[in-house]
Amino acid sequence: MFRIPQILAFLLVLGASLAISRSAEAGYAHFIYDVKSGKVLASENADDINHPASLTKMMTLYITFEALREGRLKWDQDIPMTPNAASKIPSKLGVPAGRTITVREAVMGMVVRSANDAAATMGDYLGGSEDRFGEMMTRKARALGMSRTVFRNASGLPDDAQVTTARDMAQLALALIRDFPREYQLFSAKNMEFRGKRLRGHNNLMYRYPGMDGVKTGYIKASGFNIASAVTIDGRRVIGVVMGGKTARQRDDQMAALLDRYVPGNNAASGGLVAFETQKRPAEGTMPLAFATPSPRKEITLGTTPKAALANLYAAPPNAVPQTAPVPTAPSRIASAQTMTPQQPVGSLWRIQIAAATSRDQASALLEKAMPLLAQGYGRVAPSVESYAEGGKEIFRARFVGFADGEAAMRACSALQAKAITCFVVR
Repeated sequence: MFRIPQILAFLLVLGASLAISRSAEAGYAHFIYDVKSGKVLASENADDINHPASLTKMMTLYITFEALREGRLKWDQDIPMTPNAASKIPSKLGVPAGRTITVREAVMGMVVRSANDAAATMGDYLGGSEDRFGEMMTRKARALGMSRTVFRNASGLPDDAQVTTARDMAQLALALIRDFPREYQLFSAKNMEFRGKRLRGHNNLMYRYPGMDGVKTGYIKASGFNIASAVTIDGRRVIGVVMGGKTARQRDDQMAALLDRYVPGNNAASGGLVAFETQKRPAEGTMPLAFATPSPRKEITLGTTPKAALANLYAAPPNAVPQTAPVPTAPSRIASAQTMTPQQPVGSLWRIQIAAATSRDQASALLEKAMPLLAQGYGRVAPSVESYAEGGKEIFRARFVGFADGEAAMRACSALQAKAITCFVVR
């Protein structure tokens, strides 16, 4: 027979659970943050509790990248697909329980496909169980300053106790960019191939909004449609989070509208930059930086690529940035009449693109701003403005050319990204 104190305690726990459930319903929230100045550009319900949905995978990836950096994991290491992970509902890679998946496959499955089984099996491996990994995630959230977040699983699948806020998710996105600049570049991947199947990414806004290079979308019924985005506009890094969208398109449009409104000099509003225009021009050979290799392949094929294919990328410490050294004196203004192309050895086809602009002067100005950040040791690097016509308009690519090899181009792009300059490697 229950005693009065036991009944009261039960009612208090029940009331608290109901309060959390009510407060974590799919209310709308947004948070827009300027990284360099630390200024909050826009905020609405930013500290209201909601469910993170697949934005959760940003933390799973953060802990995975940490384990890779510390040597507790290797990119080509096989990990078992646990029964718990294999039982997760789609989106998933569909690897049966008992089979193995590489760390690289799991990471790209989370980044591109938002694969629940990939996230869960990584959590099971690193934490020993889903519950223990949830505790690890929550401790890391506190260490990163995410004061109102509680994680219970690695994937973001429904759990009443798994909660967060728009502000906390912005803090997590910032931590990924700051602490793992090389690995963060994986979020620019549009597709992946997994064991003979091509899988398309979910983050549609990233491929149509200028300057956006990540990071994650999410949806469960209890949260609505969520997105965490990061953009670089005129060298300025801005992070935004929208939670509780009614549809995926409405959520994406709201994020775009917020960036257009609150980020001065925004490219979409001004018509200035045309970021990632090569996504529509596959013949360029553009690929995400973390996948750039001397191979002519335009995308890495997960599960079939030789294990040594990406070894050089992670030979250096993941967060290593080349020491800045004086660069040869460059002209005060890149010649507007013609492209400056350095003498370079035969076969040196590696380039970095930092933007595409609607005027040659704008492209030149961007290159002038970025060039002092490049150190010696990359090859005979020089700025280059290359034009082409698209849709009746002339577009000007702002690039650095003449890198000694793909690894030099990747190191240089990492150095630029560490200074909040968006770039990608082209071969």
